[in-house]
Amino acid sequence: MTRDEVIRMAREAGFNPVTFMGAGFELFKRFAALVVEAERNRKWTQDHWTEYERCIAAAEREACVGIIKNECLGFAQDDEQLNRIIAAIRARREKND
Repeated sequence: MTRDEVIRMAREAGFNPVTFMGAGFELFKRFAALVVEAERNRKWTQDHWTEYERCIAAAEREACVGIIKNECLGFAQDDEQLNRIIAAIRARREKND
């Protein structure tokens, strides 16, 4: 979100730019900049994730598992360490979904 988008939304909400002339408008632009900064610095939690993002994360985890399984990276397919790595990747589902 940009400062100009915040200003546009304020106008759409009914704020009259005439009332923000002079120093008032500068204060309003500063407010818009603070809103943008806060949005950029917001800490995202799992509550912010959409179902689409959860599906993307799950697909990415399974893609990583597929690479590990197919490339083997020096492991035998039934190697216990390989299975622990795969389990650790899949366990991220419980932590992140």
